[in-house]
Amino acid sequence: MSASCAVRCPPTSGPGRLRSLTGRPEPAFADHCFCGWLVCSRGDAHEYAGDDAPNAPGTRTGGVPLTPPGFEWPRCRECGGPMQFLAQIGLSDVDPVSAGVLSIFMCQNDPGLCDEWDANAGGNRAFVFGSDATDVVSVPDDGVCLLEETSAVDFVQVQTDDYLEARERWARDTGRSVLDVLGQVRGLPAWLQNDETPACSVCREPMSFVVQLEEGHNHQTAANFGDGGCDYGFRCTSCRRAAFLRQR
Repeated sequence: MSASCAVRCPPTSGPGRLRSLTGRPEPAFADHCFCGWLVCSRGDAHEYAGDDAPNAPGTRTGGVPLTPPGFEWPRCRECGGPMQFLAQIGLSDVDPVSAGVLSIFMCQNDPGLCDEWDANAGGNRAFVFGSDATDVVSVPDDGVCLLEETSAVDFVQVQTDDYLEARERWARDTGRSVLDVLGQVRGLPAWLQNDETPACSVCREPMSFVVQLEEGHNHQTAANFGDGGCDYGFRCTSCRRAAFLRQR
């Protein structure tokens, strides 16, 4: 049985507290390792795991994207409005020899009307940025562009081969809600419907799975994935292209 990694929120105090995102040790991954993310409130609905700022480097949900110089905020091909930034994934958390981030956006100007569940319809975008992704891009004045909270993450291993089972087991062992799990990196996607692994737009080969995102722990500040849906991010390591889709 391989170790399944779930990501948990560190306790707010005590000797068992994990280090924050910028100070945590490099996670150890097994083959087909599943990783979930958890967030934890410190008593304020907008304070979550660690002390990450909205422009913190590395893996997080929410905040503002760090991008290469000259990047322009993506706009939906369906409605023309600016997309909402959802998350950036540190690629070293997926593959220790990789650098840069996967940055994920989705249109929320007319939820459900811009085909944001489709990897190719234009209602969402994903980008692979290199180590030069250090600029804080300007946020457009129009549209729904940011989540209501910024969440740092930590990783924890659970002894199971299945992501959904890992979520349930973590919740049982910790007494926390499964809603505190924000997703997984590496491993295999836990599809809610059929396998929809996208092909690279350049080489046409199947892309590599990077991240599965849950909506969030609080419905008032969570991402909108269609009430219980999941979003899936992929990249082509050869062509440095990325894609993103939703299922529910």
